[in-house]
Amino acid sequence: MTTQPEFHDRMLSLGLARVSEAAALASAKLVGRGDEKAADQAAVDAMRNQLNLLDIKGRVVIGEGERDEAPMLYIGEEVGNGNGPEVDIALDPLEGTTLTAKDFPNALTVIAMAPRGTMLHAPDVYMDKLAIGPGFAPDTVTMDMTPSERVRALAKAKGCDPSDISVCVLERPRHDAMITDLRSTGAAIRLIMDGDVAGVIHCAETELTGIDMYMGSGGAPEGVLAAAALKCMGGQIYGRLVFRNDDEIARARRAGIEDLDKVYTRDEMITGDVIFAATGVTDGSIVRGIKTEPGWVTTDTLLMRSKTGSVRRMSYRTPL
Repeated sequence: MTTQPEFHDRMLSLGLARVSEAAALASAKLVGRGDEKAADQAAVDAMRNQLNLLDIKGRVVIGEGERDEAPMLYIGEEVGNGNGPEVDIALDPLEGTTLTAKDFPNALTVIAMAPRGTMLHAPDVYMDKLAIGPGFAPDTVTMDMTPSERVRALAKAKGCDPSDISVCVLERPRHDAMITDLRSTGAAIRLIMDGDVAGVIHCAETELTGIDMYMGSGGAPEGVLAAAALKCMGGQIYGRLVFRNDDEIARARRAGIEDLDKVYTRDEMITGDVIFAATGVTDGSIVRGIKTEPGWVTTDTLLMRSKTGSVRRMSYRTPL
């Protein structure tokens, strides 16, 4: 009987950092150029090429879309050189294509890896998300609460006034009513254009970012990536899939989702150990963007392992 190679997260983590760095370096050449598709394609090409150098039998479970929608890094694609453990991979080669094209803050390349079968195969639909940082009792805030109730509950847990709470929200018309309810408590709101993986990570580093909570609907695949980050950093995230039509329900069924109303916790989205890497493309509150100087280019990467709770900030300087 052949024994499968173990998931040695410590050994694989540096390789994962190289994957996110390669995608960031490729897309950085298109920062501010106004071409979202070209920036995304550059990141995809570089990420895929670097992934195929790793000693893994990888399968993309969160990727660029279904096979008929994405030529590379599609859901179900096999990556790696085939000489290692079977792993699931969740990735967003360029989280914030618009941010990159317009040279706005917080564009990232993001990737997570875990043993095969331990990541939620989230369909490409919306997910209603709620996240807070570490140090709070389970269900301090819940999906059943109204936005204003969540603010008051978190303020009570922190021992502060609701007006001291800061909430990160994607700036979308669908969130207008939620924002009105949040502001009724006196809470501050940081609106972001794109990049809700970064938005959720903000909650885990409140002292650095000033953000206490994230809420609102965005892509379900990004919800799984955010859960991977919080699994490493600590914190809570809840997600419930949102369906707009029968086609999206059919996508969920194909992904193996049976309970369409289920609220997923962090540890239900990521059931095992996970490693996570994010590299800055443009400057942000979590990592710095790509810096170019005569003869050199420097990246800034966040590299994390859930098994140890380790969070590394890596600066990589290489000759042009």
